[in-house]
Amino acid sequence: MPVFPKISLRPEVEHYLRNVFKNTELLNAFGLEGTEQKFEALLTRLSQPPGFTTVRLNTHLASVECIRDLLTEEIQKQLKDLRKCDVRILPHPKLPDVLLIPVIGPRENLARYSSEVIVGVQCGNAVLRGAHVFAPGIVSAPKFMKVGDVVSVFSDIDGKCTRGAMEFQGNKVFVGNGIAEMKRSSIFCSDKPLKGIGIRMTKPVCLSPCFDKVLSNHIFLQNLPSVVVGHVLAPVPGERILDMCAAPGGKTTHIAALMHDQGEVVAMDKIANKLERIKQNAALLQLKCIKAYCFNGTKALATDATGSSTDGPPFSPESFDRILLDAPCSGLGQRPNMACTWSLKEVLSYQPLQRKLFTVAVKLLKPGGVLVYSTCTITLAENEEQVAWALQTFPCLRLQPQEPHLGGEGMMGACLSRDQLKQLQRFDPACVPAEGFKFNPEEEESSQRTESDFIQQANKDTIGFFIAKFVKVP
Repeated sequence: MPVFPKISLRPEVEHYLRNVFKNTELLNAFGLEGTEQKFEALLTRLSQPPGFTTVRLNTHLASVECIRDLLTEEIQKQLKDLRKCDVRILPHPKLPDVLLIPVIGPRENLARYSSEVIVGVQCGNAVLRGAHVFAPGIVSAPKFMKVGDVVSVFSDIDGKCTRGAMEFQGNKVFVGNGIAEMKRSSIFCSDKPLKGIGIRMTKPVCLSPCFDKVLSNHIFLQNLPSVVVGHVLAPVPGERILDMCAAPGGKTTHIAALMHDQGEVVAMDKIANKLERIKQNAALLQLKCIKAYCFNGTKALATDATGSSTDGPPFSPESFDRILLDAPCSGLGQRPNMACTWSLKEVLSYQPLQRKLFTVAVKLLKPGGVLVYSTCTITLAENEEQVAWALQTFPCLRLQPQEPHLGGEGMMGACLSRDQLKQLQRFDPACVPAEGFKFNPEEEESSQRTESDFIQQANKDTIGFFIAKFVKVP
């Protein structure tokens, strides 16, 4: 049995994606058999974590060299049990504020113990990216589990395990071994809110450093394409910039750092508790040019009836130099994602919302300003089709080349020209070789890889992501 099964989707969603993928690839002159294999590879890749941990450095507070030294020391401590502790920390040649750390694994020969802890699928996904198991994520634990017990941890893929169960024989995926930090009764029989680490992972299937409370002022964990977005937007100190759907604030704080904290970055999100995370991250990274507002982006344009505020939303037309619309989406590019329970109706519901937000963004953008549209999904409807719609609906918009351009070009199927597709940037997990990317510093093959090999792989082995860059012609 493979370490990771393919992502579990509702049949109608898988059928929809398969048909879109087939039609798109056939337009690109792929044979049907090759298309089917590539689609199956995509479904398998989505259940696996990316092959690298991407660490964005807060260069507003310290130099790249200083942060890298601190990070190296921390990782050496965490991975001290490896016989050869020479895990590489790689600077990205096109992203000066990024360090890449190869994920060790997947480790296929780990022992599995009779004492099994079952966690929710989101908790299991987090473990695969370096997290310990926090108590609220535990669904099932052995009857006599006590502090110090060695346990095997499994992710409940279908969400069928009953909370408080003592064992579970349903669909589950092994994510590693750890040591219990809590006894069973403290998890399931306590009246107090659950918090803290329940299982400290000692031998996860995919070994990544744990960054909980590590260098919190100096680093921010982001997926590689999410960092690329900030550089594509290319903010300039002194500008007024809008991040329309900003939570949790990773891209917002990156924009502010790229501006050297000079100018104004307006961050909006309609959910209050998500907005608090933006404020917390801004404070943590000591960025003062960020103004955060709890507001619905579809209503951010002032009309004669609503009026406009001096500072906060709604805003006057043509009041921003650059706008980032990292739109709400179906999120089907996220990794690892071993199960998605959404219906086809839910997957298709995002396109109208994205167009409402896009329309507001165009009206808020100054002539000559830059609008970057991005999603973390793989569907044609939310990506290339939106670009085609935007170019037809707003004659003032022109597609722009992107720098850096680390992903592939856009997919065919949305009536965009080849030149237009080349100006788009699509990160496609299906591009990862069929055998995947395995790294183990103790193996000779891994130790012989060059830095260039690692960088090329890191640019491919990412979450699914899409970026389009427009300029508003005066």
